[in-house]
Amino acid sequence: MRLAHLHLPNTTPFTRVSALQQALTTRFLTHKRLSSPSPQDPIRTCNSIQQTPPPPPDPTIITFTPNPVYTTGRRDLPPLEHLSTRPTKPLAATASRTNSRTTHALGAKPGEGGMVAYTILDLKRLNLTPRCHIRVLENSVIDLLKQYGVNGFVTEDPGVWVSDKTGSGSSSVPPKKITAVGVHLRRNISSFGIGLNVTEEPMWYFRQIVACGLEGKEATSLEGVGVTGVGIDEVAAAFVERFVERVNEDFACKKGDGEKIEEVYPVKEEDLLL
Repeated sequence: MRLAHLHLPNTTPFTRVSALQQALTTRFLTHKRLSSPSPQDPIRTCNSIQQTPPPPPDPTIITFTPNPVYTTGRRDLPPLEHLSTRPTKPLAATASRTNSRTTHALGAKPGEGGMVAYTILDLKRLNLTPRCHIRVLENSVIDLLKQYGVNGFVTEDPGVWVSDKTGSGSSSVPPKKITAVGVHLRRNISSFGIGLNVTEEPMWYFRQIVACGLEGKEATSLEGVGVTGVGIDEVAAAFVERFVERVNEDFACKKGDGEKIEEVYPVKEEDLLL
């Protein structure tokens, strides 16, 4: 199996990447429908006898830096048309690690200084359950942080966390969140993924809300824990490498049930729209 990686090097509108992601998930779902037609659909059943379905789409990861934007889940809050770019007081909301719908309730896409990775995959091909997919995303980030000398870990709250490097040495200092994790699933096709704070630029936006409904919890970045001189492009490429390693070592090849990712190849935006 090959994995396509689209990296958008410049700050990109969230709506533009969302449209790309929607086009890809639709392609995956269409392939599933053609590959396993419903007996109640005589047209598709007839066509499936006459035609061999095309090969499945390659799994794809889109990495990018979005414009700063606040996001809500589909069921949790009313639309935020009234919310200005710079709100004047914190806003609260709830979140969960994974859901049949979008997982974020209220959060901030990091904007300048943050790296977002959307993973559009067929979990069945990779032998991943929804819970295992979340674990792969979390562990991929933890592996990435380790290569920069940062100890990342998970807690009972969603996301990846790090210890606060204040120099106090106190174990009572609460951890800070460095990466948000959230996925959407439909027929085992995943979308969305992770948002990793690389520099301190996104921190202002996080301070204006109660992100993911986690009262009293703060966010940080690679720069905030002492890692400087690291660019978004470098972090994006490293995340994809760590993700492939985790999938291959922990799940895809386990008991021979899943397909191994043999190659990662770069694609352009226009390639995904063909």
